[in-house]
Amino acid sequence: MDDLLQFGEAILEAQPFSQLIGTQLNVFETGKAELSLLITDKIKQQHGFVHGGVVSYMADNCLTFAGGSVMGDSVTSEYKINFVRPAIGDQLIARASVLSWGKRQAVCECKVYALAEGKDKLVAVAQGTINRIKN
Repeated sequence: MDDLLQFGEAILEAQPFSQLIGTQLNVFETGKAELSLLITDKIKQQHGFVHGGVVSYMADNCLTFAGGSVMGDSVTSEYKINFVRPAIGDQLIARASVLSWGKRQAVCECKVYALAEGKDKLVAVAQGTINRIKN
């Protein structure tokens, strides 16, 4: 396992909410990240699809992982999300990449998919600004 992925897994383990819902870090490379989450009844809303807050969390966290991959310890400054369709399926997958970065901030994009019957369907698109935390 490479050092960056191990570092990312340690960050994810330190996030109580991520641990509560079972988020996994699949990819953490320079300029990109991928998170996944099994869809269970506990994260669904009354219509049977994943609650928008959980989809939004996946985008936010994945954006920050991507930004952090090029800048180190980082937080989200802002992000915008568009919900494309209800998240229905077995698993959520968020994939983020860095569009541009400098010393203190990165602009990243993320697409969130619902995986059902072996096919992924786009459920949300987000873009955000990630800021480096100065130590």
